[in-house]
This record gives sequence, C-alpha cells and structure tokens, in this order.
Amino acid sequence: MKLTILGFMGGYPADGVGTTAYLLESHGFHLLMDVGSGAVLALEKHLDPKKLDALILTHYHPDHIADMGVLQHIFQLKEPDKVLPIYGHTESPLHQLRDHTFTKGIDYEGNEPITIGPFRISFLKTAHPVPCYALAITEEETGKKLVFTADSGYLEAFIPFSKNADVLLADTNFFRGQEGHKVHMTPLEVGKIAEAANVQKLILTHLPPGGNWSQILEDAQASAPHISVQLAEKDLQIII
Repeated sequence: MKLTILGFMGGYPADGVGTTAYLLESHGFHLLMDVGSGAVLALEKHLDPKKLDALILTHYHPDHIADMGVLQHIFQLKEPDKVLPIYGHTESPLHQLRDHTFTKGIDYEGNEPITIGPFRISFLKTAHPVPCYALAITEEETGKKLVFTADSGYLEAFIPFSKNADVLLADTNFFRGQEGHKVHMTPLEVGKIAEAANVQKLILTHLPPGGNWSQILEDAQASAPHISVQLAEKDLQIII
C-alpha cells in the first residue's frame, strides 16, 4: 500500500502546507484519512478527487474536516455519478455534516474493527478535548500495518495498539518539556511509543506551525534510538 502526505500542520495551515490529510492506496482503492484545510488542492496533484472510494474522519475539529464541504461540492457538481462514503463517529453533532447530496455518512462505534475496501481498521479512543479515534489500518492481503494516532495526549495504550507497525504517524504538536499534556504529544512521548512498540518507521506529524522542527526530530530520535524517524513532508509518498 502507498501513503501520501497531503497536509500535516497542526491547528492551521502555514507556509503553503495544509492541515491533516493523508491518502492511502491499495489495489486501486483510494482512502482519504481526514480532510483538513487545503486537502482537496493537495489531493489534485496525485489523484482526481472523484476517484476517492472513501473518507474516514478521526474527529471533527476544523483542522481535520475543513475541506469536507469542498469535497462534497466536487461530488455534487463535477459529473455527479457516485456517492462518497464518509466514515466517522457520532459523538458530536457535527457528524451530520457527512450527509450531503452525493456523500453518505457511515458510522463507526470505535469498539470493534471495520473493513473499508482492502483495509481492516481498528480504533483506539484518544486523549483529546473532543471524542477522537486513532486508526490502526492493516492491508488484509499483506498484513502491512499503518497506525495513525490522530490527535492525542500520551497513552500507554498506544504501545500495544502500534505493536510492530510498519509506519506510525504520530501527533507531535508539542515540544519537549510539555510531556503529560491531555491534548497532544511531544517528541519524547512519541519516540517512547515507537521504541516500545517496535515500529519500523516513525513519522512525526501534526507539527506546530512555528518553532524548531529540527529539535523535534532530534528529540524523537533520541527517544527512539532503534527506530527510523522522520518529519512529515508535503507530497511525501511511502510504500508500506
């Protein structure tokens, strides 16, 4: 399967980079994970948005759903011939935004796996001010595993949830010294998870729009000395 990073800023877009959005592809199936600001324009560089097969949302903060309405307009106005399923939880009144003329909300409860195309997806409720779910996505044919923490403070539960993942996309919105926060994680915390879970690659994402990212990378690598660690980059593609 192939992962493409479309946007990775935390909170708001900056320097030409949008907020959370990732494209995951396998055998011609195209799954979009979150649809933050700038997601549709970023997606167009890689895929006609009408070729999306599904969208899954981790939660309903604006930096994760800002372009949902724009995407819905594409399905409504650009040769309207298919309905896009949008998966999400119902623990917010904003879940109703998923239903539109050519999009359909499909609910997940977060307590058992679901199958979307070639992917088996398990959930972990995170530590965040609003209900939010991390995703463990396994390509059923190969067993390859991608874990996306979504937005969260540190949870010990991330270690078994991420065990032996090929790629861990981890919320690293805070700097060293802010450990123990209930909203986001620091590089020391995500490094600890990656090392203990024995993941193959750690990608630091949901980065703060300002500050020294080199320090974030250095701190995460120090916390996960046996793991390959890198910063998220716009348009970065990884074969998993």
